[in-house]
Amino acid sequence: MSNIKNIEPKQVWGYFHDLCQIPRPSKKEKRIIEFMQDFGKQHKLETIVDKTGNVIIRKPATKGMEKRKGVILQAHLDMVPQKNSDKKHDFEKDPIETVIDGEWVRANGTTLGSDNGIGVAAAMAVLSSKTLKHGPVEALFTVDEETGMTGIFGLKKGVLKGDILMNLDSEDEGELCVGCAGGIDVSVEKKYKEEKTPGGYTAYKVTLKGLKGGHSGVDIALGRANSNKLMFRFLMQAESDFSIRIAEAAGGDLRNAIPRESYSVVLVHGKKAPLFEKFVKHYDKMYKAEFSDTEPTLQMKAEKIQTPAKVMDKTDQYKIIRAVFSCPNGVQRMSQAMKGLVETSNNLAIVKCIKGKFEAHNLTRSSVDSSKEATAWKIAAVFHLIDARVELRGGYPGWKPNMQSPVLTSMSKVYKGLYGKEPEVKAIHAGLECGILGGSYPHLDMISFGPTIKYPHSPDEKVNIASVQKFWDFLVESLKNIPSK
Repeated sequence: MSNIKNIEPKQVWGYFHDLCQIPRPSKKEKRIIEFMQDFGKQHKLETIVDKTGNVIIRKPATKGMEKRKGVILQAHLDMVPQKNSDKKHDFEKDPIETVIDGEWVRANGTTLGSDNGIGVAAAMAVLSSKTLKHGPVEALFTVDEETGMTGIFGLKKGVLKGDILMNLDSEDEGELCVGCAGGIDVSVEKKYKEEKTPGGYTAYKVTLKGLKGGHSGVDIALGRANSNKLMFRFLMQAESDFSIRIAEAAGGDLRNAIPRESYSVVLVHGKKAPLFEKFVKHYDKMYKAEFSDTEPTLQMKAEKIQTPAKVMDKTDQYKIIRAVFSCPNGVQRMSQAMKGLVETSNNLAIVKCIKGKFEAHNLTRSSVDSSKEATAWKIAAVFHLIDARVELRGGYPGWKPNMQSPVLTSMSKVYKGLYGKEPEVKAIHAGLECGILGGSYPHLDMISFGPTIKYPHSPDEKVNIASVQKFWDFLVESLKNIPSK
């Protein structure tokens, strides 16, 4: 493990190092909640843990800054647990192994947790500092942001006291985010019939791996492949050309990560086995050519395995293959209000066909609520045609940009003073907790910013070292320049 504690700013990297020692996958935040609670008490700060698990820590204004507007520093405690298939790592027990790689810090074969660990660490550095100048500060550390935002949904109205919200969960230094997409989960279930495997068939496990994956909001417009879509595209032609029978199929494991790996267990009549092996190699070559720019390490292969006892009923197999193949995925519409911004998208995140049960889980995002709903209905319609049960749940609103925001004006001025140029003001297609907070606290003046983080939600995640210093300097100077009440 590289000693990231020696990187500047040491106060931020030191706390990030501490966070990397504590397992904190979504919905498994007990230890990190206790750590944050102990941190607040250690520094003799008012510390609250609510029923949902959110941690709120308050620090009084420094001398002479008592009349400044109160600032809420907001970040989430959980991280996305993703690893390479050859990496042995238990996200509920093992620390993250950090690596200094030139200008970047990354992890060894897993997600790094800089999303949103750097934001948490920066807030901790503010809370523990005895030299920074700031008005009243309130830090809100939420739980389970990555798998449904249940922490922010569970936050009670009236708990927060601040006037300005600084969300520390953006991923491009030099940008000030003033809006984000809302989202909704579209979950599909269907029981399918199984039958005894017919004689004379050869069984194969077909695997598709080596894809980049990534954040289903931030990276959805990069043209990366979705392993579930590629696998079921393959299965559709394999069914037509080889009359395959499917015993199992699965891909993806997180709703907000573009799936990187998928597999299927298929049976081919023995006489056609050699041709089928060539067919898989053809698809491997075709996919590599089709995604040569975005997926340079893509691999598809088939290996013979022991014949399973059961296969999917032919009729159910026909329907499920076509439904998954037809399910909308990727960018659905670009924004008309902001050039270059994705308005609406869908991520076919998880597909499972195992032991008589079919599941598909989608995360639909949009900055326009009506478009979000229409896309979710379109997905539902596809699966209703095969008599599957579809549930729309976990919907959360977007955050509408306010270009007249006082904190935007103030921080833009601070940034230009520090770096001699205007920050880029933008909205993002990812979901931020600001939209939900704005519904409960409509008076809040909100903004989001952060260091440069690449490939979040994948084992390629990395954070730029120099950008963390700039992010920290900008945060410190912005707090010093918060206007009076």
